[in-house]
Amino acid sequence: MDDSESRPDSTLSTPWRQVEWEENESYLQYVKNYKPENEAFTHIRVLLHGPVGVGKSTFINSVSSVVRGKMAHQALTSARTAEVSFTRTFKTYTIQREGKGDFYPFVFNDIMGLEKGKDRGVHENDIILALKGHVMEGYKFNPVSPLTPSDHGYVSEPSPDDRVHVLVCVYTANVGDMGAGVLQEMRKIRKAASDLGIPQIAVLTKIDQACGEVEKDLRNTFKSKYVKEKIEEFSRSQGIPINCIFPVKNYCTETLLNDDVDTLILSVLRAIIDFGEDFANTL
Repeated sequence: MDDSESRPDSTLSTPWRQVEWEENESYLQYVKNYKPENEAFTHIRVLLHGPVGVGKSTFINSVSSVVRGKMAHQALTSARTAEVSFTRTFKTYTIQREGKGDFYPFVFNDIMGLEKGKDRGVHENDIILALKGHVMEGYKFNPVSPLTPSDHGYVSEPSPDDRVHVLVCVYTANVGDMGAGVLQEMRKIRKAASDLGIPQIAVLTKIDQACGEVEKDLRNTFKSKYVKEKIEEFSRSQGIPINCIFPVKNYCTETLLNDDVDTLILSVLRAIIDFGEDFANTL
């Protein structure tokens, strides 16, 4: 039996969420026109976190591809199935506009993945420090020893732009159990973000690999019982509202853009901008 035969493929007759599949042009224009209302900020900072191998770096590349209208490979990724995080340092990714030296006013931070087992993957305290803007660009994560104020990579007086304005949790539809330890760490990080007032969004990746009907036609995403169940399970586990969880297919094997892939990416990107803008205006 091949993978496609073993996957859950049942669909509902009506979508469980409405999405505008033909509105990419207006969604993209919304993104291109965005400018922070609060003049204390030059950009919204988006921090991605989650288990290893779920597609955090690939999501950044997918967003950049959609916004720029061509395939982008800014964030280095591994083609191998990951058990150990490929990302090791704290790095900020910007997306360039058409003009040279001009960038969109939202940036993404990729971070070392959460891993099963003691002293593996990024330490939850480092993520919490990153939320507050205390982690220096290029800092190399140490799973055994989290960052402290006396370390070189510690930013003692973060600017408003250094702080995180949206926390995005990335997880995959293509695995069963992430492990109790990883889920517990994710809950601690979510609580820390909530205590700071930082809004949170979750992104469910690899939906096409998990559901045969979605693989056949991406427009079946919101008719897929399996995708719906995975979102509901994660919502119960982490406390993130269902309408703040977005299923996507990242660009992985494609060499050309696809309108339906773009629709799902733009849907979550617009939510990220809206959430980040609302939070920045409270600071």
